[in-house]
Amino acid sequence: MTNDPRLSEARRWLAEDLKLPVTSLARASEDASFRRYFRAALPDGATRILMDAPPGLEDVEEFLRVTALLESCGVHVPHVHATDTGRGFVLLEDFGGTHMLTGLNAGLDPARLYSEALATLARLQLQGAAASQQLPAYDQAVLQREMQLMPEWFCARHLEMSLTARQRQVLEEAFGFLEREALSQPLVFVHRDYHSRNLMLLPERSPGVIDYQDALRGPVGYDLASILKDCYVAWPRARVEEWVDEFRALLVAGGEQGRHLAGSSRGEFLRWFDLIGLQRHIKVLGIFARLFWRDGKSGYLADLPRVLDYVRDTAQGFAELAPLARFVETQLVPRFDEANQRARAQAGSGA
Repeated sequence: MTNDPRLSEARRWLAEDLKLPVTSLARASEDASFRRYFRAALPDGATRILMDAPPGLEDVEEFLRVTALLESCGVHVPHVHATDTGRGFVLLEDFGGTHMLTGLNAGLDPARLYSEALATLARLQLQGAAASQQLPAYDQAVLQREMQLMPEWFCARHLEMSLTARQRQVLEEAFGFLEREALSQPLVFVHRDYHSRNLMLLPERSPGVIDYQDALRGPVGYDLASILKDCYVAWPRARVEEWVDEFRALLVAGGEQGRHLAGSSRGEFLRWFDLIGLQRHIKVLGIFARLFWRDGKSGYLADLPRVLDYVRDTAQGFAELAPLARFVETQLVPRFDEANQRARAQAGSGA
């Protein structure tokens, strides 16, 4: 971390402005944004997390605003110890380094971990009605902008495809269908990245929730799909549906508002869950490809096969999406392995 002007400025902020005797400052985590996180150690053994959010690239004030909204909903988010919004620094409570995915990979009981995650999400949706009104809408423009990342970055850049007019029409019609379905769902506070890498395992009030600054007011099924059709871990469909049922029961138990959020039937709720999940995974195909080709972050290449499988499985389950399913099977799948190999070779060469 030599020749790092931002880190040097952060050290001065901690020492001179906050009078904090930091004994060490080490990189704590990576994510898909321009934010960086460092663990600051103090003489008494306590630690804090320094968030470095470069002005012009990341919005610290929005992060702080959403933090306060989530706290008002009873969600366990990091306590904010100090801020400098002008320079883009925030000093936060340290939730440690064990996220839900780490726990799952270490063999912790998935039933317990998912029950905790679903209970937190239900609390957010049931108690967050007023808070969600203060968030931007997950509207037509956002939904379409997200899905357009797939033809731009996954098809054209990653697979090196030149889409025909007919193929573009297939995508346009599918995206329109998914948009209409998304906008028909009840609206809730949407974290927007509620998955196993953003849920931290804690001794008390677990999980701790992070990476929420892009929250919107949007479809009830979105965050549920994020955690149960996780881009970093997959489960058999039968188990996923059991967890969907568990979550829906939590909503129903929440009274009239919760029953509205739960839909008129199990089938309707599963439809919401699956279709907004497909919208998300179409977006993620584009985002993960962009993270490599534009930003040089190769770690997400290993997760692309799982995301593509989610797209294949869901598209095949809806008659309205039959043209999309055929397009995926005949055009995307045959090109995929070679494209990923090409990307990995480039990543390995350092080009």
